[in-house]
Amino acid sequence: MSYRDFIADPARDCAVVAHRGIWREAPENSLLAIQRAIDAGYDVVEIDVRRSADGGLVLLHDDSLQRMAGVEAAPENLSSRELSALYLRNRDGGTDNAFTNERLPRLVEVFELTRGRIFLHLDVKDRGIIPDVIACAKLMGVEDQVDFWAALKTTEDFAWIRKTIAPHDVLFMAKTRLNVPDAATQLALLRDLSPSVCEIYFDHLEQLSTLDGPLRDSGMALWVNTLDSVACAGFTDTAALLDPDAVWGRLIDAGISVIQTDEAAALKSYLAARRS
Repeated sequence: MSYRDFIADPARDCAVVAHRGIWREAPENSLLAIQRAIDAGYDVVEIDVRRSADGGLVLLHDDSLQRMAGVEAAPENLSSRELSALYLRNRDGGTDNAFTNERLPRLVEVFELTRGRIFLHLDVKDRGIIPDVIACAKLMGVEDQVDFWAALKTTEDFAWIRKTIAPHDVLFMAKTRLNVPDAATQLALLRDLSPSVCEIYFDHLEQLSTLDGPLRDSGMALWVNTLDSVACAGFTDTAALLDPDAVWGRLIDAGISVIQTDEAAALKSYLAARRS
């Protein structure tokens, strides 16, 4: 099944997205963290993509290598060979976590590891390199397993998405905010684009009613992050561990069908309990 077909399947359960892999048991964005997400049977793993000085594509969230690799440099200033030689600190890095035997991975290594085994949410940190990432996915034959994400705030964003991503027929996810002064503009752009999936931000669940009509009827899936650092309206992982019905349950009942979390095991267990 392709990622697009999975997202569009009305019979599927809420999808579990493992944020940066299972990083509490391995360095975030590492091959080991991704392998553990595969082993655990999660639906999607989120990874962060940056470019090296010589045009290679690597996995790293920050604009500096300091936190994860102990090097005070931007990945864009080092070659692919130099980056691939770097060892990663465990978990979410920093001086409190020891270095491991895991090296900073190249995107092609990730595509090879995950082919046919798990879907990938690609958080490409510089949207200007998205065409290179699409080309890499196509070259590796995994273009139907990945998604591409971008903010949809302005008509310029809309035009860029239509020109840069849409012609490649890959799964695209728009990021739309219903809790900002220009929410009506973003909503209008979302209606015009009508993507397969939308990462949505809101201040209260009732705001989701503004999506009723053609967008909901089109089958567009709604994606929410319950990560503590970016969650909205208090729907956080920490709160979900205390009362999953009040967080994950309310989101699912409101029509959310994709949840990105740092507590993937807990969410998967909760979904199983809801089905029983």
